[in-house]
Amino acid sequence: MAEMNNSPYKGSAQITRNPFLFYEMRTTAKLIQEGLDDKEIINRIVAENLFQYPTEKSIRQMAKACVERLKGMGDETLIEAVASQSSDTAKQICLYAMMKQYRLVWDFMITVIGEKYRLQDFSFGQMDVNVFFMRLQEQDDYVAGWSENTVKKLRQILIRILKENDYLDTIKSDHINPVWLNPILDNAIKNNNDDRALTAFNCFS
Repeated sequence: MAEMNNSPYKGSAQITRNPFLFYEMRTTAKLIQEGLDDKEIINRIVAENLFQYPTEKSIRQMAKACVERLKGMGDETLIEAVASQSSDTAKQICLYAMMKQYRLVWDFMITVIGEKYRLQDFSFGQMDVNVFFMRLQEQDDYVAGWSENTVKKLRQILIRILKENDYLDTIKSDHINPVWLNPILDNAIKNNNDDRALTAFNCFS
């Protein structure tokens, strides 16, 4: 059993506060491209209410989360692509950024979605997500301590991420679609030695 303090899933519950955030990530990436430092980016987002949120506190917290997630990829070309490439490409990179930031998203995309692609099994349902969480709770004391409400929210967010990235046509879909990995992200994943992540994008080269 993993020690609670050492759990790789520590912090995963934050996903409920900072979900996929595509619009916010794109806005933040553009400011990074302007050469602003982290503090300047956050202050500009707050001052101009670029995220259109009701309270300054929520804007500041979200801006910080976006900067952290983008920079967590450790790759300037990917940040530039989020700022300037098509929505489909930028979303795919934002998904990778989320995988890098949260072990929960990493494991889900590789052990559930990647495995389905590997087996050419395109069926998908709520049960796949439930089984994923049940396994995690058996393996990890920290995850086992999550409330049912937290797990429910995380399940919804994972399914919404799949919908946002065209893995699912709707949140009720009973199958996943094949996806195509953009070469920009393909190269970056290989350069980062994150080859395991390729399966999440239906890539086995």
